[in-house]
Amino acid sequence: MENFTYQNPTKLIFGKGQLEKLADEIRPYGKRVLIVYGGGSIKKNGIYDDVKRELDRLGADVFELPGVEPNPRISTVRKGVAICKEHQVDFLLAVGGGSTIDCTKAIAVGAKTDVDMWDIVTKKERASGALPFGTVLTLAATGSEMNSGSVITNWEENEKHGWGTPYTYPAFSILDPEHTFTVPRDQTVYGIVDIMSHVLEHYFHQTQNTLVQDRFCESILLTVMETAPKLLDDPENYDHRATIMLSGTLALNNMLNIGYRGDWATHNLEHAVSAVHDIPHGGGLAILFPNWMKHVLDENNAPRFKQLAVRVFGVSTTGKSDQEIAYEGIDKLREFWNSIGAPATLTDYAIDEGTVELMAEKTVSANPEFGNFKRLTKEDSIAIFTASLTE
Repeated sequence: MENFTYQNPTKLIFGKGQLEKLADEIRPYGKRVLIVYGGGSIKKNGIYDDVKRELDRLGADVFELPGVEPNPRISTVRKGVAICKEHQVDFLLAVGGGSTIDCTKAIAVGAKTDVDMWDIVTKKERASGALPFGTVLTLAATGSEMNSGSVITNWEENEKHGWGTPYTYPAFSILDPEHTFTVPRDQTVYGIVDIMSHVLEHYFHQTQNTLVQDRFCESILLTVMETAPKLLDDPENYDHRATIMLSGTLALNNMLNIGYRGDWATHNLEHAVSAVHDIPHGGGLAILFPNWMKHVLDENNAPRFKQLAVRVFGVSTTGKSDQEIAYEGIDKLREFWNSIGAPATLTDYAIDEGTVELMAEKTVSANPEFGNFKRLTKEDSIAIFTASLTE
């Protein structure tokens, strides 16, 4: 493995009833608080009222930015930045899932600069600081509650990009599994796919001697696959929700990939699809990941796929080549995602060959080559998107 330094400054507050610590966690930062949230589900399930109760206990001056999109848009970020500057906000509180948190990260940075945030997202400019912020997580999926990454969409330009800075680690994140009891089935499925995809992005790399990290990844994949069907059958089971919630955090808080760098080509591909079609991120990953795997598999990297197939999917090796074992493992991943109700083709979202070229252009809009396990180009993108049109 490579040399590494690991530090994660986010304070993770996990478990039932932990929201009661919110006021005390915010207190050191000030009392002018902007709450950022999405479509209003937190008002239906009571989380909004509980948060407001804690902010009242703090004696906070509260401002609000509702309506964050599932693929958060730069236009919404700009609204939040304007609120922060107009009202001299001290602290941001994201109440929601990864989209809300990603949006909040961008607002936090934008509030501390005169540079337009899209220029920072697209790496034309550098972040110079950020307002402090915390999160109350309501959806297990992205891991954004304990990392510095964020993904923002510019819908007017049909661009979607990941970005990050050391300034955008949450000060704290409160994770109460009960807050995810009312997450709809489809969103729960997308979250499960997203978690597994993050682990798989880590897993595919070329670095030698990552025995510990490999087992970390494999154990989370096995745990999620064991728990997911039980959760979908019993969505208000605290233990199942807790297991998936913690798995989501560990999948992308940079613990699994210490000492190496994963691939991330599939996320590049999915960002291009949802930049053009605005589909759910987890749904796009479910469609694309097995097709990326089949596209990049060759005799040189087959042992990596074989290891996954044997250790995670229980594929028998008897009388089979490494590549045959690898393909069987890929098929078992697809079968599992199908079994929990994830989409399998782009046509499930009414996407046809008419936008393949455009999506491929968006995939390489920042760099002509992408991916770390195996370098890909626009032509590879076209092949993967075309394969994803049919199962």
